[in-house]
Amino acid sequence: MPTSASPSSSSPTSQRPVLVAGGGIGGLSAALALSRQGYAVQVFEQAKELGEIGAGIQLGPNAFHAFDALGVGPQARARAVYTDYMVMHDALDEYQVGKIPTDEAFRQRFGNPYAVIHRADVHLSLLEGAQASSLVEFFTDTHIQRVEQDANGVTIYDQHGKAYHGQALIGADGVKSVVREQLVGDPARVTGHVVYRAVVDKQDFPQDLQWNAASIWVGPNCHLVHYPLRGGEQYNVVVTFHSREQEEWGVRDGSKEEVESYFQGICPRARQLIELPKSWRRWATADREPIGTWSFGRITLLGDAAHPTTQYMAQGACMAMEDAVTLGQALAKHPGDWDKALDLYQRSRVARTARIVLSSREMGRIYHAQGVERLVRNNLWRGRSAERFYDAMEWLYGWNVENCLAED
Repeated sequence: MPTSASPSSSSPTSQRPVLVAGGGIGGLSAALALSRQGYAVQVFEQAKELGEIGAGIQLGPNAFHAFDALGVGPQARARAVYTDYMVMHDALDEYQVGKIPTDEAFRQRFGNPYAVIHRADVHLSLLEGAQASSLVEFFTDTHIQRVEQDANGVTIYDQHGKAYHGQALIGADGVKSVVREQLVGDPARVTGHVVYRAVVDKQDFPQDLQWNAASIWVGPNCHLVHYPLRGGEQYNVVVTFHSREQEEWGVRDGSKEEVESYFQGICPRARQLIELPKSWRRWATADREPIGTWSFGRITLLGDAAHPTTQYMAQGACMAMEDAVTLGQALAKHPGDWDKALDLYQRSRVARTARIVLSSREMGRIYHAQGVERLVRNNLWRGRSAERFYDAMEWLYGWNVENCLAED
C-alpha cells in the first residue's frame, strides 16, 4: 500500500527514483506496484505518446486479481466484456472440440471472471492509475541506449546522451528489450507463425457468430479467433497460420490476399471471418527460450522483456501484470533491500512464466494439428465436465496476491 508517513532517511520515497524502461502494460503495472509501496518512479517510453497498438486480449481471473492489487480493478472491469463460455471448434467440419462455461460457477471457483477487452483499454486503465499517483513521472520520446550500474544505483543514457540516475531499473521494454539485450543477449526464436489482427464493427460481423464467448476455430497449420469488444459494439478477429516465407520478427501491414491463400480448406462458417476486416496488421511471432536468471544486481526484467511468449495461452499481458504485483510484494517483504527483493521476485516468477512459454508452444501444436494428430486433438476433451476443466486450470487461474511469493 502507499506510504502515508512522512519520508525518513531510510524510506523508499526519500531515495532516488526507480527507473522503469517501457510505458506499455508491463511498465505501467510496474510503476503502479512500485508507487503503491512508496517508491518514486520514472517511466521511460520510446514512443512520442503513451498508448497501445493491437486489438483484443483475453483476461483470466488472474488478470483481475492483478488489476485489484494494482488499484485499477474498477476501471478495467468497466471496460471489459464478460463472456459466457470459451469454445473450440474444428475449422474443417465445425465439430465442437471443447466448451468451458465461464459463468457464476467459474467465478466462484477462481474468485474473478473471464473477460475480453481491447488492449488499449487495459493500457488506459493502468495509465489512469499511474497518472493519478504523485510518485510517477513519465518521459516519452526517450530511447534508452545504454545501462550502467554500481553497488548503489543504476544509470541509463538516452539517445541524446542524457543520463538518468535511479536506485534500480525495471526493464519492461517489451519483446525486443534493450535492457535484456545488454544483460542477456540471447537470440529470439522466430516461430514462422504469422498472426493477423483486426477489429470489426458489430454491424459488419456475421450474426451467426455473434457469440458472447472467446471462440477459436482450429485447423491444419492455422486457426481463427473471435470475440466481442467494447460492450459488444465491436468484434476482435485474429487469424494465425504457418508462413511459407522465411519470417523476421516484426509488425507490418498485411493483405487479405495473403490471408485467403492460407485458409482454402476450412468450412464456410469460419471462412467468412477472413472476409470481414477492411485492414489488417501482420505480426511475425517469436519467443525466447526461458531463462533462470533475469535479475542482475539492481536491474531486473519484467513482462515480455523477461519471458516473451507466443499468443496461444492468451497470457502475455496477464503475466506482465502478475510480475509487477509480485515485484511489489517482494519489495514489501524486503523494503529497500534490492538484492533480497529481486531474488525473491525472480524465484517467484521464473518457473511459472517458463511454464507459460512452453505450454504456449504446445498449445499451438494442438491448435494446428492435422492428420491423425487432429483426430487425437478432437478427442482430448470429449465428455469432460466443467469441474474437470476448472481443475486443469487451477495452476493458471488460481494465482493471486496472497500466494504470489515463493517461500523464503
